[in-house]
Amino acid sequence: MIYLDTSVALAQLLTEERQPPSHLWAQELVSSRLLEYEIINRINARGLTRSHTEAARCLLGFVSTLELAPPVLERILEPFPLPVRTLDAIHLASMVFLTSGKQQVQLASYDERLNRAAVALGFQLWPDLDTN
Repeated sequence: MIYLDTSVALAQLLTEERQPPSHLWAQELVSSRLLEYEIINRINARGLTRSHTEAARCLLGFVSTLELAPPVLERILEPFPLPVRTLDAIHLASMVFLTSGKQQVQLASYDERLNRAAVALGFQLWPDLDTN
């Protein structure tokens, strides 16, 4: 299972120079409900609501979402091995929650701080993502 970070989803939606490989969308993808909020917020902030909302909804359709349930939110209150931003803490706590159910999770992210924190927690990065 691949945990999809917002940086990768936005790179795809906004056709940035660095984009995930097309076979990512054939994988089993999961993310926090936060993904939807972050994507829509960024689209709105860039004034792209009319042109990108439908594509965002389509992309989100490829991703199983994990609700911001009490066990996830409780994990955010515990320390992380590295300092993390609040939204990253939500993503990391979601990943920890998934592994508590014996799921194997790899992170797909272009965010180096999030990647470092995930590795410090023992997660693997999805190897097919070019993060250079």
